[in-house]
Amino acid sequence: MKNRIEETFRKLKNEGKKAFIPYITAGDPDLEKTYEALCFFAENGAHIIELGVPFSDPMADGETIQRAMERALKSGTNLRKILALVKRFREKYQTSIVLMGYYNPFYRYGLTDFAKDAADAGVDGILTVDLPPEEAREFVNILKKQKIISVFLAAPTSDESRLLKIKTYACGFLYFVSVTGVTGERDSLSLDIKTQIENSKKFTGLPVVLGFGISSPDIVKKFISHVDGVVVGSALVKRWEKYVSGEDKEDFINFFNIMAKSCNLK
Repeated sequence: MKNRIEETFRKLKNEGKKAFIPYITAGDPDLEKTYEALCFFAENGAHIIELGVPFSDPMADGETIQRAMERALKSGTNLRKILALVKRFREKYQTSIVLMGYYNPFYRYGLTDFAKDAADAGVDGILTVDLPPEEAREFVNILKKQKIISVFLAAPTSDESRLLKIKTYACGFLYFVSVTGVTGERDSLSLDIKTQIENSKKFTGLPVVLGFGISSPDIVKKFISHVDGVVVGSALVKRWEKYVSGEDKEDFINFFNIMAKSCNLK
């Protein structure tokens, strides 16, 4: 039986479509609101959902997601509660879920126990931001036993040898980071990364999604023909911050819908 993520990309390829992957930090500002967001995503065009695991030292994230993680930690969010949230979500929806986080929370939980509980909850994939392929064998093998895929990051600086190392453990899809640095909105992205994206596909044989800085339909339009999907993170989280505060609810909904549509414009 294939993982839900693999089935999602197979189906989208057959339909000539691209994956729209929204990101939200679990527990921002609390888990009940996160559940509302997950339901909204599932009902309004998300093919895969990235659910961020809050961490006290999110070194790969910019200010927007750092603030989201601070709010989540302040509300008492932890990994066990996040798995319970995913399990609740699974009672109604089959949309693929990838937990995106740092190694420390997974390690502290206990890798084997975490993998079993994540599988039981209905998690489909794990993206461990700070776990390089050279150190990933143990965790990948533990996840594989539970039929959970391991997602890895590639960057514009990832050469052929690096991509081949990633290929050893990666499955499901490859997350291509558009820029070196941290997450956050960008006004534009270098068109030069199209070549690296194509190389990533060639050397890994995996679907490639583009993330970091995907903040407008114009950016999506420039790259969508070269990728298998896009991740929208900081730009969505910034609007979510205003949504939950009551400052501007419509902007979050409208932006989500516009970005979802931009992935599959004919």
